Amino acid sequence: MATAADAELILKLYEMRREETLRKARRFMIFDFQPKTVEELRLVSRDVGSQHNAAWRQVLSYWEMAASLVLRGALDADLFLDSNGEGILIYAKYHHFHAETEKASGNPFMRNTAALIEKYPAAKRLHQGFLKSLGLANG
Repeated sequence: MATAADAELILKLYEMRREETLRKARRFMIFDFQPKTVEELRLVSRDVGSQHNAAWRQVLSYWEMAASLVLRGALDADLFLDSNGEGILIYAKYHHFHAETEKASGNPFMRNTAALIEKYPAAKRLHQGFLKSLGLANG
Protein backbone atom coordinates (compact mmCIF):
# COMPACT_ATOMS: atom_id res chain seq x y z
CA MET A 1 0.00 0.00 0.00
CA ALA A 2 1.36 3.41 -0.97
CA THR A 3 2.24 5.88 1.74
CA ALA A 4 2.48 9.67 1.91
CA ALA A 5 6.26 9.27 1.54
CA ASP A 6 5.68 7.32 -1.70
CA ALA A 7 3.49 10.15 -2.97
CA GLU A 8 6.20 12.70 -2.14
CA LEU A 9 8.78 10.66 -4.01
CA ILE A 10 6.50 10.34 -7.05
CA LEU A 11 6.11 14.12 -7.07
CA LYS A 12 9.89 14.58 -6.83
CA LEU A 13 10.40 12.21 -9.76
CA TYR A 14 7.82 14.19 -11.73
CA GLU A 15 9.54 17.45 -10.83
CA MET A 16 12.85 16.04 -12.07
CA ARG A 17 11.20 15.01 -15.35
CA ARG A 18 10.16 18.63 -15.88
CA GLU A 19 13.76 19.89 -15.75
CA GLU A 20 14.50 21.43 -19.16
CA THR A 21 17.55 19.34 -20.10
CA LEU A 22 15.86 16.08 -19.16
CA ARG A 23 12.69 17.15 -20.93
CA LYS A 24 14.66 17.76 -24.17
CA ALA A 25 16.49 14.47 -23.76
CA ARG A 26 13.21 12.61 -23.25
CA ARG A 27 11.73 14.25 -26.36
CA PHE A 28 14.74 13.15 -28.39
CA MET A 29 14.59 9.55 -27.14
CA ILE A 30 10.83 9.13 -27.57
CA PHE A 31 9.97 11.17 -30.64
CA ASP A 32 13.08 12.25 -32.56
CA PHE A 33 15.42 9.26 -32.39
CA GLN A 34 14.03 6.53 -34.63
CA PRO A 35 16.89 4.15 -35.49
CA LYS A 36 16.08 1.44 -38.01
CA THR A 37 19.24 -0.61 -37.48
CA VAL A 38 21.62 -1.39 -34.64
CA GLU A 39 24.25 0.63 -36.51
CA GLU A 40 22.02 3.72 -36.45
CA LEU A 41 21.43 3.21 -32.74
CA ARG A 42 25.16 2.85 -32.06
CA LEU A 43 25.87 6.15 -33.81
CA VAL A 44 24.17 7.73 -30.80
CA SER A 45 24.70 5.21 -28.00
CA ARG A 46 28.47 4.98 -28.54
CA ASP A 47 29.30 8.56 -29.53
CA VAL A 48 30.38 9.71 -26.08
CA GLY A 49 30.62 13.47 -26.09
CA SER A 50 27.83 14.13 -28.55
CA GLN A 51 24.68 15.92 -27.46
CA HIS A 52 22.54 12.97 -28.53
CA ASN A 53 24.67 10.53 -26.54
CA ALA A 54 24.26 12.76 -23.49
CA ALA A 55 20.48 12.60 -23.99
CA TRP A 56 20.70 8.80 -24.38
CA ARG A 57 22.65 8.40 -21.13
CA GLN A 58 20.53 10.88 -19.18
CA VAL A 59 17.21 9.28 -20.07
CA LEU A 60 18.39 5.71 -19.52
CA SER A 61 20.01 6.55 -16.18
CA TYR A 62 16.93 8.48 -14.99
CA TRP A 63 14.57 5.60 -15.68
CA GLU A 64 16.99 3.01 -14.32
CA MET A 65 17.26 5.04 -11.09
CA ALA A 66 13.47 5.24 -10.83
CA ALA A 67 13.07 1.50 -11.45
CA SER A 68 15.71 0.80 -8.81
CA LEU A 69 13.71 2.77 -6.23
CA VAL A 70 10.76 0.47 -6.87
CA LEU A 71 12.80 -2.73 -6.90
CA ARG A 72 14.54 -1.84 -3.62
CA GLY A 73 11.26 -1.10 -1.87
CA ALA A 74 11.75 2.67 -1.55
CA LEU A 75 8.70 3.37 -3.72
CA ASP A 76 5.38 1.58 -4.06
CA ALA A 77 5.28 -0.26 -7.39
CA ASP A 78 1.58 0.25 -8.08
CA LEU A 79 1.80 3.98 -7.45
CA PHE A 80 4.89 4.25 -9.64
CA LEU A 81 3.37 2.26 -12.50
CA ASP A 82 0.17 4.31 -12.41
CA SER A 83 1.99 7.28 -13.90
CA ASN A 84 5.52 6.28 -14.90
CA GLY A 85 5.38 3.99 -17.92
CA GLU A 86 7.83 6.02 -19.97
CA GLY A 87 10.85 4.01 -18.81
CA ILE A 88 9.11 0.85 -19.97
CA LEU A 89 8.39 2.52 -23.32
CA ILE A 90 12.11 3.35 -23.69
CA TYR A 91 12.97 -0.26 -22.86
CA ALA A 92 10.43 -1.57 -25.38
CA LYS A 93 11.64 0.80 -28.08
CA TYR A 94 15.36 0.02 -27.82
CA HIS A 95 15.80 -3.38 -26.15
CA HIS A 96 15.54 -5.42 -29.36
CA PHE A 97 18.69 -3.68 -30.65
CA HIS A 98 20.59 -4.91 -27.60
CA ALA A 99 19.34 -8.49 -27.40
CA GLU A 100 22.28 -9.92 -29.34
CA THR A 101 24.96 -7.94 -27.49
CA GLU A 102 23.38 -8.90 -24.14
CA LYS A 103 23.93 -12.56 -24.96
CA ALA A 104 27.56 -11.97 -25.85
CA SER A 105 28.44 -9.58 -23.01
CA GLY A 106 26.14 -10.77 -20.23
CA ASN A 107 25.44 -7.08 -19.56
CA PRO A 108 21.67 -6.52 -19.76
CA PHE A 109 20.23 -3.37 -21.31
CA MET A 110 18.29 -1.37 -18.70
CA ARG A 111 18.74 -4.10 -16.08
CA ASN A 112 16.44 -2.49 -13.48
CA THR A 113 13.66 -1.80 -15.96
CA ALA A 114 13.88 -5.38 -17.22
CA ALA A 115 13.61 -6.64 -13.63
CA LEU A 116 10.61 -4.36 -13.02
CA ILE A 117 8.86 -5.81 -16.08
CA GLU A 118 9.64 -9.33 -14.92
CA LYS A 119 8.50 -8.78 -11.33
CA TYR A 120 5.30 -6.75 -11.69
CA PRO A 121 2.34 -7.84 -13.86
CA ALA A 122 1.30 -4.21 -14.44
CA ALA A 123 4.76 -3.45 -15.82
CA LYS A 124 4.63 -6.53 -18.02
CA ARG A 125 1.25 -5.43 -19.42
CA LEU A 126 2.63 -1.97 -20.16
CA HIS A 127 5.63 -3.52 -21.88
CA GLN A 128 3.48 -5.79 -24.04
CA GLY A 129 1.25 -2.85 -24.98
CA PHE A 130 4.23 -0.72 -25.96
CA LEU A 131 5.75 -3.55 -28.00
CA LYS A 132 2.46 -3.90 -29.86
CA SER A 133 2.12 -0.17 -30.50
CA LEU A 134 5.74 -0.02 -31.74
CA GLY A 135 5.17 -2.99 -34.06
CA LEU A 136 7.60 -5.12 -32.06
CA ALA A 137 5.13 -7.54 -30.49
CA ASN A 138 7.34 -10.50 -31.38
CA GLY A 139 10.50 -8.74 -30.10
